[in-house]
This record gives sequence, structure tokens and C-alpha cells, in this order.
Amino acid sequence: MNITSTASMTLPGKEMTRRTHRGRHIFYRLSTFALLLCLGLHGRAGIAQEHTATVRFDAATKVFRIDAAETSYALGINEDQQVQTLYWGKRLPASDSFTAAKAMPGSAAFDLSITTTPQEFVGWGGGMFVEPDLKITFPDGNRDLSLKYLSHQIEGNKLTLVMKDISREVYVTLQYQADGETGILRRSAEIENRTNAPLTIEQVSAATWNLPRGTDYRLRYLTGRWAGEWDLQEQPVNPGKTVLESRRGSTGAQNNPWFAIDRKGNNDQENGSVWFGALGWSGSWQITIEQDQLQQVRVSGGLNPFDFGYRLQKGERFQTPYFYGGYSNSGIGGASRLLHRFEVDSLLPHAPTPKLRPVLYNSWEATGFSVDDPGQMALAEKAASIGVERFVMDDGWFGQRKDDHAGLGDWYINPQKFPHGLKPLIDKVHSLGMEFGLWVEPEMVNPDSDLYRKHPDWVLNFPSRPHTEARNQLVLNLARPDVRAYVSGFLDKLLSENDIAFLKWDYNRNWSEPGWPAVAPEDQKKVYVEFTRNLYAILTELRAKHPNVEIESCSGGGSRVDLGIMNLTDEVWPSDNTDAFDRLLIQNGFSYAYTPAVMMAWVTDSPTWVNQRSLTLEYRFLSSMQGSLGIGANLNKWTPEDFATAKKMVTQYKSIRETVQRGSLYRLITPEHNSEQSVTESVSRDRKQAVTFAFLHSSRELYLFPRLYLHGLDASANYRITALDGKLAGDTPTAASGAYWMEHGVDVDLRGDFQAAAFTLEMQ
Repeated sequence: MNITSTASMTLPGKEMTRRTHRGRHIFYRLSTFALLLCLGLHGRAGIAQEHTATVRFDAATKVFRIDAAETSYALGINEDQQVQTLYWGKRLPASDSFTAAKAMPGSAAFDLSITTTPQEFVGWGGGMFVEPDLKITFPDGNRDLSLKYLSHQIEGNKLTLVMKDISREVYVTLQYQADGETGILRRSAEIENRTNAPLTIEQVSAATWNLPRGTDYRLRYLTGRWAGEWDLQEQPVNPGKTVLESRRGSTGAQNNPWFAIDRKGNNDQENGSVWFGALGWSGSWQITIEQDQLQQVRVSGGLNPFDFGYRLQKGERFQTPYFYGGYSNSGIGGASRLLHRFEVDSLLPHAPTPKLRPVLYNSWEATGFSVDDPGQMALAEKAASIGVERFVMDDGWFGQRKDDHAGLGDWYINPQKFPHGLKPLIDKVHSLGMEFGLWVEPEMVNPDSDLYRKHPDWVLNFPSRPHTEARNQLVLNLARPDVRAYVSGFLDKLLSENDIAFLKWDYNRNWSEPGWPAVAPEDQKKVYVEFTRNLYAILTELRAKHPNVEIESCSGGGSRVDLGIMNLTDEVWPSDNTDAFDRLLIQNGFSYAYTPAVMMAWVTDSPTWVNQRSLTLEYRFLSSMQGSLGIGANLNKWTPEDFATAKKMVTQYKSIRETVQRGSLYRLITPEHNSEQSVTESVSRDRKQAVTFAFLHSSRELYLFPRLYLHGLDASANYRITALDGKLAGDTPTAASGAYWMEHGVDVDLRGDFQAAAFTLEMQ
């Protein structure tokens, strides 16, 4: 029997549990973030469904099958009542069926079946030695947890499975939601305590992904540091465990919560099987990639168990973050395009039609902290003259903020710098046809501030221990209700009293001394969860009260970029490093996990502070035009020729903006492994336009730039080619078929050092 409509089932001999807890507070007691999950706002429960995703259950074999886009996912209930993964990969014909799940045999006496069976979600206990999804300590000291299937419910593209411990009233609800357009599956878990006493969650994952058994897998992941984010790493998946994590209180740049696994030796961006995933969580996190004794590969992800403990009271529920996973049979390039499409159409605010990123100017590099009405107005006039659409004033406008030593936390407008408030500046910006934006750093405080002098207990701290400063600031404990109310209140007041269209929300340090002395000692480690929940809640409330305000997530560069924060912000800042050559590698790595639609890329001064490297203005623009274009240079130092060049380039960008931000990205030549070349191509969704950016570090020994074979075009359509900047080879036809451009290719004339070119193809 196949069931595709709403259904629930309990296996014989098992007590029927109530259906999924829709509309109830499931994340934590009366929390705003809980409401987001129940109403389907966080993580975009309204996943795009232009294409159908189906969930079927075969009662005879007790097998569930999820089909969406080009992916099939199957799981079953085995004879031990465990929820077991059966298949994850390329979509199979509907006529194909799966046999009943059967627990794997153990390996001698040392690795029992609970360790070797690929389970969807498993509690720690009973002789299990792989990474558990859930580890609990009960008040009597018992730490054994054995979860068994109890019931399920199917509703459209959603599947929920309820599991229960064999003797204790601990319930876990596994949640699956499939995106019909991309095949990406969103998974999470809810833990409910129906015992008569509190219990402590010591480790919890959102989900585990099991891959087909094999020994030829390669893992890709992203690492970095300040000014050097988004470095793509590759390594074989070997027996044992690889841990990707952040212990920093936020997402971090050291690792990013994304992974991709393919077969070793496959260096083709556009072919081959790739399994990939990303966490939607902006706090401390962990992803483990593990190959067990039977050469099975499993990937678990969720909250970081380091220094973690969450006491769950009787009757309370704990909802994990979302762990998204997908499959591509079109190589790592195809995997990236699926993620990009999912992010734009299903995850970002206002999905499936988020606003295109406007061309932005930010005044930081021109003025630093020395902001005032005359200086900002003069910059605004210059920015408007080249076609900028959004003017952003950065740090220095509030409190006694003269440098980074004082003022953070005092969010009133500095009366010496702006004696009449922000209105004269905002009015001036509007009169020039631009929106107005402002920099804030709500989660931080300087010890030299009125706020800290009044509320020294509001920071993360351990009593009688040092307060470690970084950038002369401390981290406010956003987990505290009073701190949350303060941050939410001043932001609401700022936006209500001023016509502000955009906030650049910064976060310039990691945690230290993560204490919360205002709560009981056994609850203090909740800070890792409640801080991030309250961050999400504040962002949600602001978006509801001020729906036209857009927000950028910035953290000293790219240290808070993940699918959780992206659900509530409109763009992200990938790196403080704006050197246009360095940015080729940084933006390349970023694009493996995240869409160019949110990737802010600024044109700044040359030489840069990073490398003291001189690059032409055209090169700098072309590098930034591969993402969401911004300008951060000191316009007061520009020549008339610079303004003319910038105006031309901004106009060109606007003509290709939708293709770059919403189109399909192809990495024709990556800048990885010290490549001398870097080439990207973006193709519009209707395939009527394509734009290609080509960059050369240095030419050598009269060798020509590699021929470029384009992708994604309509082979039968005719396309006219136009050079935006740089030169095409002299024998390039003015128009040809899509097949010609993809099979014959295009030659660009690039020679010398740090050269760049761009061209478009327009369907005729």
C-alpha cells in the first residue's frame, strides 16, 4: 500500500502518540523563535513548491520514500524499530521499490548492530560507538537512551516520525520537508520531556545523513580567518572522524557549517555525484564526517557539544536548528547552483522574489569615525553621480564614538556631529535619489560607555574572573531577557524615528567567559542556545515592525554567514579583505555554499591596506561585479576620469545585475591551487543573457589565455556577443548559436599582469 496523502500510522503493539504539535510552542517556553518554527517562518517552512515533492509510505515494507526534483530519499523501520536510512541519491523511477529495512549485523563482539546500522537519528546507549544524535543525563544518573519508532504523519511534502525511549517518557519527533524545485531536504528534531523531572541534553544533532558505503569519497569544506575567509579544503574521507566546528559562540570563519562529498579523482565541476549539506544555525555548531568499521559514511550536524548542557524541564520541548541536505549528479557546480536556487527562492526574506541588491556606497574608508553632516553629504553627492542607489554611513555616528575605545552600547545620535539629528543627512540622501543606511553593532559594548557603567552585569562573564576584551569591547549577553529588550527597543526606536532603509549589522569579536550568573548554575550553559534564539527573535520582530528595512549580516567580514542568519537578513559581508585579486579566491570559496545574490563585493581604493597591491579601477569593478556590487573607496580622492569609469561600470552592472544575482553560476576556471586564471559565467534563468568575467594574474612565454567553453546556454538559440570591458579575439563572430559558444568556445585577449575582461551574450 502506498500512501501519498496526509496519513499517520502506529506499528502494532505501540501506543498511538498524538500527531505533530503544530501551532504549539516547541522551541522553548513561549519563545518568539518557537513561534517562528511552528508558523513555518524560520528556515522558510513554505519551501518553494513549483515542482512537486512527494512523500510515500509502503505499509507492507514499512518504507518511506521522498522524491523531489532529481533526488530520491528512502528510509525504513527495521525489525528493531530503528529508523534506518535506505537510499539517498539520484532520483529513481516510481516503479522501483525498496525492500524492508534490516538492521546491519555487528562486527564481532566489539561493534554491535546499533553501531553499524545507518540510522537517521540515534540516542547514545546500548553499546554504540559512533557519533550519537542525542545524549541525555537523567536525574538518577542514567545516561542510556534507546529510541524506537512509534508513529508517523505525512502532510504534502512533509514527513514527521515520532520515536520514544524504550522505558522513559522521552519523545523525539524527526521532521522532514522536501523542496520540489531543488530536491533539498530540510531536517530537524524536537525532543520532548514527558518524564516527571528535569533532564539534561548534553549533545544533540539536527540530523544524520548516511551515504552509500564506499572507500573513494572526498570531503570538501570551507575554512578561513579574518581577511582570509572561504578557503576551500579537500581531503579523502578516511576511517575515523573529521570534525568541523565553531566553539566561538557564533558561526565563525575558522570553519563554515557546509560540507560536500563526492568521489575522489573527479575534478569536473559539472559531472559526478555530490552529496552536500549546510546547517541553519548562527551559534556554536559542529558537523562530524565519520567512516565506520564497515566503510559506511555518516554526517551528523547540530549544536556544538563542547561546554554545552541544556536542562529540559518536565513538559518542555527542545527544537534543534535545521540541517539541509541535497544531492547533485551534475558535479560540485550543480550542487552550488541547487543551493543558490534554494536560498533565493525558499530561504531569503521575501522569497521567492527577494529584492535585487542595490548598488551601495559605504563611507567607512573615506571618513572612518570622523562622520558629520557636511562630510557625509559631500560623499553622498559624489556617490549619486555614478549611479549609487543606497548610501550607508558607517561607524562613528552615535554616543561618544570617536574611535573604537568608547561608545558602543550608547545608541543615541552624537549631538556634536549631528546637532539636528540624522534627518538633514537622510533628506539630502533622498533628494539625490538614494536610500539611506546605517551601521550598528547591537550585541557589543565598550567598557567606556554609559551602558556598561550602568549595567556591568549585562555582559557575558564569570564572577570574579577577568573580562577579556577584544577590539576594546565585550559581548552583551543577549540570552538575558533585559538585554534582549534593550537591543530590540533601541533598534525599533532608531528605525521608527528615522527613515532608514538598511542596517549594516556588525559583530566584531568572538565570545569569552561565556557565563550567565543571573540563572541557576545548571542552566548557565543554555547561553549558547538562548543567545542565538534571541538574536533571531529580535531580527524577526524588527522585520515585522519595519518590513521595508533591509539588513546585512557582517562579522568582521564573513564570520557569521550560515543558512540561519540568511533566513532573516538580505545580504552578507564575506570579508573585510577587499583586495580585488584576493577577492577572486574569497568569492570563489563563498560561492560553493552561498549565492552571489547576497555576496556584497566592494570596489575600494588601490593600493589596498591588505597587500599594498595596485590594481586598475576597471579590474576592481569587474571583480566586484561578480557579486552584489558596492563601492567603499574614498571618493574625495577620485579624479574626473575615475568618476567617468565608475559611472560606466555601474551602468554596465545594472544591465547584468539580475543575471549575476539570480542566474546560474558556472566556474569555468577556478582561482584555486594558485591558478593564473579565474573565470566565472552567469546565465539568466530564461537563458536569454549570459555574462562572463575573466581574470589573468600574469601571462607567460607568449601563451594565450585559455579558450572559454561556455555552459548553460540554449544550444539552438542565437546569441550576440558584446565585450563590456577588455577585448575579444579578433576572429570572434558577432553572433552565433548557443552550441557554437559552448562547443567552439570564446577567446579573450588578456596579456600582462592583473588583467580582466567581461563580455555578455544576448539571445537574439
